[in-house]
Amino acid sequence: MTDFKEIASYIIILAIVLIAAQHLNVVVSGSMEPAFYRGDIVLVEKSDFLGIHEFNPEDVKVGDIVVYDAKWFDQPVIHRVVNITEKDGKTLYVIKGDNNNRVDPYYVEPSQIQERVVSWGDMPIVIKYVGYISLWLRGL
Repeated sequence: MTDFKEIASYIIILAIVLIAAQHLNVVVSGSMEPAFYRGDIVLVEKSDFLGIHEFNPEDVKVGDIVVYDAKWFDQPVIHRVVNITEKDGKTLYVIKGDNNNRVDPYYVEPSQIQERVVSWGDMPIVIKYVGYISLWLRGL
């Protein structure tokens, strides 16, 4: 019976670690400085995680930092919502990196937003520098 409890506890710990890892995102550029830096890890909530909707992309507000599928880049982008507009009855987001001079080149639709960075007050939850390991392993 002891072996079963030990195996069960390892399975539970592994499941918790895997779920937690899915809620961490490594920052790959300096576009959001000084909120966070390349090599930092940010805590995120997902618009759809195994069928669980942790937030609704249509409820995103100005000031939220989101991870979205950019039409202009081949990987998800982490930037801040700076304006919300309506066009042809559709809600569209204007998004910009804090350290960038210009807004991102295309409007973002709610369906493109996959994650939102979790904040404590006005500050995003960040684990400093740990993401450099992932960047190094991925050759970034």
